[in-house]
Amino acid sequence: MRSFRHRLLHPLVLVTALTFVLSGCNSTAAPQEPQTPPSTESPTPPKKEAEKPKEETTPPSAETPKQEQPEQPQKAKPMETKPAEKPSASQPPELSFPDIEVVGEPESVAVLVNKQRKLPENYQPNDLVFPNVPYLLPEKSEKRKMRKEAAGALEQLFAAAQADGVQLAGVSAYRSHAYQKALFNRYVKKDGVEKARTYSAVPGTSEHETGLAIDVSGKDGKCAATSCFAGTKEAKWLDENVEKFGFIIRYPEGKDAITGYIYEPWHLRYVGGEIAQEIGEKGITLEEYSGAVPVSTPSN
Repeated sequence: MRSFRHRLLHPLVLVTALTFVLSGCNSTAAPQEPQTPPSTESPTPPKKEAEKPKEETTPPSAETPKQEQPEQPQKAKPMETKPAEKPSASQPPELSFPDIEVVGEPESVAVLVNKQRKLPENYQPNDLVFPNVPYLLPEKSEKRKMRKEAAGALEQLFAAAQADGVQLAGVSAYRSHAYQKALFNRYVKKDGVEKARTYSAVPGTSEHETGLAIDVSGKDGKCAATSCFAGTKEAKWLDENVEKFGFIIRYPEGKDAITGYIYEPWHLRYVGGEIAQEIGEKGITLEEYSGAVPVSTPSN
């Protein structure tokens, strides 16, 4: 009996032992499996790498428009202001003198032109010619011209002076309105309007624009259109003879307050024989002959 039990127990022991061994191998391997993955797998790095592009893209999109927008108006402002400055620098303002009366008959040989009366804007005589007399000016200069009737009388005057041994020469006769305007504006730029008016004629008020006036001197040109001409033999001859040829000394001595100009013995004005004779006999001015109000603002 014992041997039979021994035989039955021996296989049971072997089976039990084998079962224990197999179950023990599974329990020791299980805890080692979760230890290896944490050392190789990390969930955080992918999160950080995903956040980087967000930091790089958002600032440029916010900063770029802020820097470009203010630059555009700054470049446009200078372009708007520059054109506004050009007209004032290149074009001076048009001068206006409402206190000066415009004459009604500019073609009349007796027309009165002075500081209170002017010719119509851009007036130009239609019968200008070149007198056949000596001039200190270049040939064909516009300032040699005079109106036809005055030019013929001037030729007779020069011929009579030469017969008396007096050699005359023309200094300046006709001046265009454009020339007088440019001349006056130059003086205004230098000294201002008020001061310029004391020594230069406002455009339209210069007798030279009528084509009836001329400045003369001796043939040598000494003292031409200056105060020293008063004592010359040429000035004395003119003072005694101009009325015979329809001319007057337009700005006589001692009449400054009436004519508005100081004594100019060289400045001759054609008014026709009859008027010149009356003015010469009475010793008056063209203003007094015309019944005009005295200018009373002397200048040279």
